[in-house]
Amino acid sequence: MAQPQELHRRLGVLDAVTIGLGSMLGAGVFAAFAPAARVAGSGLLVGLAAAAVVAYCNAMSSARLAALYPASGGTYVYGRERLGRVWGYLAGWSFVVGKTASCAAMALTAGSYIWPGQERAVAVAAVVALTAVNYLGVQKAAWLTRAIVAIVLAVLAAVAVASFAGGSARAARLELGGDASAGGVLEAAGLLFFAFAGYARIATLGEEVRDPARTIPRAIPVALGITLVVYAAVAAAVLAVLGPDRLGHAAAPLAEAVRAAGAPGLAPVVRVGAAVAALGSLLALILGVSRTTLAMARDRYLPTGLANLRHAELAVGAVVLAVLATGADLRGAIGFSSFGVLAYYAIANASAWTLRADEGRLPRVVPALGLAGCVTLAFALPPSSVVAGIAVLAVGAAAYGVRGART
Repeated sequence: MAQPQELHRRLGVLDAVTIGLGSMLGAGVFAAFAPAARVAGSGLLVGLAAAAVVAYCNAMSSARLAALYPASGGTYVYGRERLGRVWGYLAGWSFVVGKTASCAAMALTAGSYIWPGQERAVAVAAVVALTAVNYLGVQKAAWLTRAIVAIVLAVLAAVAVASFAGGSARAARLELGGDASAGGVLEAAGLLFFAFAGYARIATLGEEVRDPARTIPRAIPVALGITLVVYAAVAAAVLAVLGPDRLGHAAAPLAEAVRAAGAPGLAPVVRVGAAVAALGSLLALILGVSRTTLAMARDRYLPTGLANLRHAELAVGAVVLAVLATGADLRGAIGFSSFGVLAYYAIANASAWTLRADEGRLPRVVPALGLAGCVTLAFALPPSSVVAGIAVLAVGAAAYGVRGART
């Protein structure tokens, strides 16, 4: 039987912040604005603000819990320790299943930018390459993520500057109009929340962070704050140039924005930036999913052979390749992934609610607002996503009843 592997603490604040940025920036900034604008219209920025508030509450709850429980697994560990084994298991299940689907989606996103028409072949190559990077060690992955984040931030800065300076931006396009509805704004917030969820990667690396009681509470809000500033600037720039209707129907909104702003030469740069961002997100996703898999295998909720980090990394890569090989509709997979992410953070907030004053309890409004926000946004998603998400949780609960109850 494989022996559970103890991990080494090598990552500092900068590494942790960078991994979180690599996850968040690649997950949504090049893709989420268009579908969010389609349902929210001129309420896009309101939806972004709502998603940011829920994300902030989740981040604070996660940071406090991660400092108390600096072990691989994130909310899987927090739910288990604060609420009971079944809640920890469901959090881990939601994370592993949902984020594995997200890995496939990010790989296909990269493929669509790198080689249109050969997306699946490029996606397979990307998964193999980045699984190998993770296999070589988390420090190497952190350095590669740092380079990716630098490139993506430079591209996004260029998009914002070109959009505002090109003469096509109109402040009136940022005003809230009659096309915005409460339901549309909430649905947009649920879609945009997916783009903020990367700070979970910092918590899942808790066992590999130096001085986690100080590092994690610093890294999570810093990564989230930087991401919010970047998202707000880019969203405002693109919305001011294209307007909500044109933005909502744009296949590549950031590239279209720079063309509309009179800087068509930047479009290929944006294309490269989108591919790099998707690869950075894929790298961090594989990193985080493998750590939660490791934690669940240690507790025998997954095969014990996965209690070795290298085995867990290879297994995650293999499952993502299997998803890509099926040719499944990954848009649907992204939908239930969003539901799973919100379920994951709902459990994190419920866990934070149980903290005592001597454990550094947050003001109660933070986990309460985070929990209510997660539930609201989850059920504001399209009905197909809600049904798929509930089905995934039901399958996980059944698996727990068959295997987990015997441990």
